[in-house]
Amino acid sequence: MLAEAYQKASVMRTGEYLTTINEMTDQIPALRPQLLWHAAHELIKVGEWSGNKILTEEDKGVALSTAVSLIRGLPLAIARWYPYHLPTEVNVPIACEYYKGNLYVNGIEPGDRVIIVDDTISTGGTLLSLINAVRQRGAEIAEILVLVEKAENQGVEFIKRKTGVDVKTVLKIKVEESGVTVLGN
Repeated sequence: MLAEAYQKASVMRTGEYLTTINEMTDQIPALRPQLLWHAAHELIKVGEWSGNKILTEEDKGVALSTAVSLIRGLPLAIARWYPYHLPTEVNVPIACEYYKGNLYVNGIEPGDRVIIVDDTISTGGTLLSLINAVRQRGAEIAEILVLVEKAENQGVEFIKRKTGVDVKTVLKIKVEESGVTVLGN
């Protein structure tokens, strides 16, 4: 079901990168609850789940992370694109495939073991920012779980090289002007 959703995706250029417009991350067409349920359970299968809190970003990862939070019974912290100016807020720069600016993270406490959940890893920019925010708060990365890896942008390798943290993914794809090729699970 997940592979089929990505094979049906439209492709467009966002700056120097090709990106998919699809049901899972963009809700185009509207996200079927069956696909969200399936995706959440597939992501849960790849995790060890030794953390005590989930962190995601509010743009595309929030639907998936909310479902995973409900199924696993773990609290969910969401990195925002705007500040609340709270004393414990962490402000980290972000440079990803389609955005440059800042992320603002609340809800992570010193000593937390954080599971970062996201819908897609492309260049690794979003995950790098989330990892930096967790570490700045004195918390630990328990694991990083991502639904889809855009293999051609080498974000998984980038994260490992920059942070020493492995990224576990469910589905690996290649995005070309002509469409999306599913490379495997």
